[in-house]
Amino acid sequence: MKKQLMSNKSWGINLSMLLLRITLGLTMIYLHGLPKLNTLFSGTQIKFANPFGLGAMASLSLVVFAEVICSVLLVLGLLTRLSLLPLIFTMGVAVFIIHGGEGLRSQESAIIYLVGYLVLFLQGSGKYSLDRLLLRK
Repeated sequence: MKKQLMSNKSWGINLSMLLLRITLGLTMIYLHGLPKLNTLFSGTQIKFANPFGLGAMASLSLVVFAEVICSVLLVLGLLTRLSLLPLIFTMGVAVFIIHGGEGLRSQESAIIYLVGYLVLFLQGSGKYSLDRLLLRK
């Protein structure tokens, strides 16, 4: 029994990738993406960080794209590595620029997302994904 639990079987890795994709994707959508999407379409003046001089509206739109659209693709396991690039970039900006001088407590959430996204980028979407289903020959 112990040998089975401690083995490096591919089903465990694939299940782990599925759980990580779903957890990170859904929490990003519901806790971060949808509130920003509501702000984007609220009709009020947009007050959002503008670290690259693109304007608050453009910056918010790019973050909404990453946090909503790319997170949906992540949950589905569709174009996983490609969809992770905007998410990794967004969390990198959050950690190192937006919350860079605020300390670890302010950076915590973005760091957790960033590390999870990097793991998924390196490991791939796993067997239980639309990527795998569509690319199967």
